[in-house]
Amino acid sequence: MERRLIRTGITHGDPNGVGYEVLLKTFADERMVELCTPVVYGSLKIALFHQRTMNLPPVSFEIINRAEEAVDGKINLINCVDENLRITPGQASPEAGLAAYRSLEAAVADIKRGAIDTLLTAPINKHSIRSEDFHFQGHTEYLEARFRGEGDRSSRALMILMQDQLRIAPVTGHIPLEEVKAQITKERIVEKLNLFNVSLKQDFAIVRPRIAVLSLNPHAGDGGVLGSEEETVIRPAIAEADQCGLTVFGPYAADGFFGSSAYTRFDGILAMYHDQGLIPFKILAMEHGVNYTAGLPVVRTSPAHGTAYDIAGRNQASEESFRRALFVSMDIFRNRKMHRRITANPLQKQYVDRGGDNVKLDLTAEDPTE
Repeated sequence: MERRLIRTGITHGDPNGVGYEVLLKTFADERMVELCTPVVYGSLKIALFHQRTMNLPPVSFEIINRAEEAVDGKINLINCVDENLRITPGQASPEAGLAAYRSLEAAVADIKRGAIDTLLTAPINKHSIRSEDFHFQGHTEYLEARFRGEGDRSSRALMILMQDQLRIAPVTGHIPLEEVKAQITKERIVEKLNLFNVSLKQDFAIVRPRIAVLSLNPHAGDGGVLGSEEETVIRPAIAEADQCGLTVFGPYAADGFFGSSAYTRFDGILAMYHDQGLIPFKILAMEHGVNYTAGLPVVRTSPAHGTAYDIAGRNQASEESFRRALFVSMDIFRNRKMHRRITANPLQKQYVDRGGDNVKLDLTAEDPTE
């Protein structure tokens, strides 16, 4: 029998951050379990520690051993980390990093085998989680590696920061600024545009997405005075994408683009590097933003904020971004399902030659959808 609700796997992130706080505040609303079946990968003991020390509303967990045992209408939890971990809110530690990694590994293993439907990751600390096993710049790069070779486009992932109609994706991700220029190539821009276009169609149900491309240099290079990449790299990439059938515009100088609210006229915005896209995004949508990883064969979302060590353990974190990440994951899961259904068996054109140059549709042919 098919499950009634979407089963969402939730990693607890860095246990010294605000992950448990926003999780507990979200599921204190009992209506949430009417929308999905949450499976939390973490520790009951750690969850109760955060609940008690911040005097949060009580949340009851259903302890299970495997995701397949998840009960609809309950907040399910799989104990998969050291319950004796010392919790020090606001402090990075290798032990907390290991707990974040084990939670992530358990959830990814389950979504790869279909035991959960979507993945929602609470924030991690990129320094404390680093180890021989986790040598990635962040969730996006880790997930790209874990799903490489699975699905049609899984060799590359695309980070999309979104709130409602605002969607921004960077060509380059978590790399030093001095390395950005070398990675801005026509091939990489075209690849990201194709990933973005596919995601906007299948994940956000936009039939013909309009994508804006930002420049690399100030004032879009000012005709070559401030840099040549706009003419030698970005415009040729836009032209190639246009030849492939994408609806792409630019390059736009980033300051004027956001300052004039031009971003409201597009379905997606491709920035050249991390801060170029994320600074305006977080000014516009910090409290409500969602981080979505496109290009994977699975659906993964995350709140747009980090571990917020400065307010961890103080009952000051807003759960709005986490809750929206949950809603977005469910919407995208359904959109993908609908997209697969409507594109699985497109109508076959059936023609008959009536003895001349004119070829007409044979209305007597058998309906291929029957």
